[in-house]
Amino acid sequence: MNHRSNAEALALRLHESEHTRQTIAPLRDDERFAHLNAADAAGLAYAVQQVNVEARVAAGERIVGRKIGLTSPAVQRQLGVDQPDFGALFASMAYGDNQPVPLGELIQPKVEAEIALVLEHDLTHEKHTYADLIRATAYAVAAIEVVDSRIEGWNIRFVDTVADNASSARFVLGSRPVLLRDVDLSACAMTLSNDAETLSRGNGAACLGNPLNAAVWLADRLQQLGTPLRAGDVLMTGALGPMVAVTQPGTFSAQIEGLGSARAIFSA
Repeated sequence: MNHRSNAEALALRLHESEHTRQTIAPLRDDERFAHLNAADAAGLAYAVQQVNVEARVAAGERIVGRKIGLTSPAVQRQLGVDQPDFGALFASMAYGDNQPVPLGELIQPKVEAEIALVLEHDLTHEKHTYADLIRATAYAVAAIEVVDSRIEGWNIRFVDTVADNASSARFVLGSRPVLLRDVDLSACAMTLSNDAETLSRGNGAACLGNPLNAAVWLADRLQQLGTPLRAGDVLMTGALGPMVAVTQPGTFSAQIEGLGSARAIFSA
């Protein structure tokens, strides 16, 4: 089988898993990855992701941005990589603050608190700078990403999560847009809580030292691929602290200093 056929076969397994809500074995164990070096394995994993992204677009879904994953150095070490990854965000994945998220549509969800950037200018340079990202960003908001894995027991490595659209599922944006000049993205403290119990803590520096570092990386990467970030895109820049499993209906609140809160309500 050629590269495209391999990608389509693996993509179909993920597609069926998402729709049946039945997990599958790690993709890295598939024979199609068996003799690939790290670079070629990553290339195949992104090709798998792209097959399913194209299928969703063909079915009428709209891409509204990108998510950046693996922004924690500790997680990178765990998965044996030295760079983040990315996935596509669709309008069907977007939820507003306090809007119920149906738990039954997910498989083994987890939540993580993040800073989301919303762009007002395209990013089409070959090499972007901090200044380019600051100028292009309309505002930042507190956000919660709902990650989910189609891989059984979250037994993932780099190619598993990349192929699986960076383990993305849903995202919730807060409703307090803040200009970048009014918030310190690196120093802002984060707490993620369920009712009155604090479950996770962190700060902006946990995301590659500063969420803008992640955004610069993504802007460069997508320009290289010929799919640059555009005005209006939402960038989920990466977790500010450990993710937390969602095992039952309830409310999770991400409080981020200077940005207010975002609340994800999981309904039965």
